[in-house]
Amino acid sequence: MIYILPFAAVLFGYIMALILKPTNKKSLKLLLSFSGSFLLSLTVMHLLPEVYESSLHEHVGHAHEHGGNSIVGVFIMVGIVFQIILEYFSQGAEHGHVHSHDHMQKMPWLLFVSLCIHALLEGMPVSHEHDMAWGIAIHHLPIAVILTSFLVNSGLNKLWVFIFMMSFAAMTPLGTLLSGQLAFAADYYTEISAIVVGILFHISSTIIFESGEGHKFNLAKLLTIILGVIMAYYL
Repeated sequence: MIYILPFAAVLFGYIMALILKPTNKKSLKLLLSFSGSFLLSLTVMHLLPEVYESSLHEHVGHAHEHGGNSIVGVFIMVGIVFQIILEYFSQGAEHGHVHSHDHMQKMPWLLFVSLCIHALLEGMPVSHEHDMAWGIAIHHLPIAVILTSFLVNSGLNKLWVFIFMMSFAAMTPLGTLLSGQLAFAADYYTEISAIVVGILFHISSTIIFESGEGHKFNLAKLLTIILGVIMAYYL
């Protein structure tokens, strides 16, 4: 299930964008708000405590000499900065912030590679914290809808759109698989997970604050954010 959920979410979003051709931006922004709130809540309530707990039981570099909590904090900040760098190339597609281009003839490789790196890293903590699969799946669903619509409307060949979206869908399950199989990922699980926490912090908070017109909150958005927090708490 932890492999299927993130992949199925992107696949469903891809199909939904092709068939329904959603144009209601308000509905998509509300869905983005919910996904951002849900993902942030899961990160804070589940992944973050697990990362700090693991830092107490593992040798994280020189964590025992300099303080494990401080080291975890450093890697969280590395994740935030790394995500900002990725967004320089992806144009913020990770949180549904893409710009239209006139008739895109070639595969947008920078966008593709940065999104795949992002999705791959997101999947790594899922091998230990299974609940995160739900958060990533709900996060990826509206992103897949927006991204598919963007690529199709940009005039990119439909085959390339399919390759792009299915590759993106496969990255998170691949990250989960590699995390469970590679000795390196197991040895540095705490550092990698802390980096992912930073990535998810940045993305989810950006989604929450960017999904409203003029960065303003309204009642519907507030209720969807609260719903996301409540659902994450009871997951």
